[in-house]
Amino acid sequence: MQILSRMEAAINRKPSTYSHYGSNIHKQVYIYGGLDPRPTEFSRSFGMAYGISGWLIFPFLNKIGPSETRRLKERVANELKTTFASHYAAEISLSEALQLDKIAAYNKRATGEKYLINPNLGVRHD
Repeated sequence: MQILSRMEAAINRKPSTYSHYGSNIHKQVYIYGGLDPRPTEFSRSFGMAYGISGWLIFPFLNKIGPSETRRLKERVANELKTTFASHYAAEISLSEALQLDKIAAYNKRATGEKYLINPNLGVRHD
């Protein structure tokens, strides 16, 4: 949780008062995704005014409502090849996705190593 520590340090560059509990300014971190299955650990070097929570797309879309959701979907569609472009380490077929070496590769869950499973790849269209 280095980001919370850095936020606290920035806030305390010019503290108005000292508090053993850190600043009174709330700091918030959202854990996005869950590719790393290990426990989330942090050492408390960022005071007591903080929040750590998860972030999931569908509860967020429900919260903002249909009109804002529609606006965001339009933005994603318009920026699909730029801002929201995906890059893959490999594109594999369904049958390749069952091969042990491929399973070992895509199960690493490594940054920059996404695999695209294309059900049409390798399918004969006679």
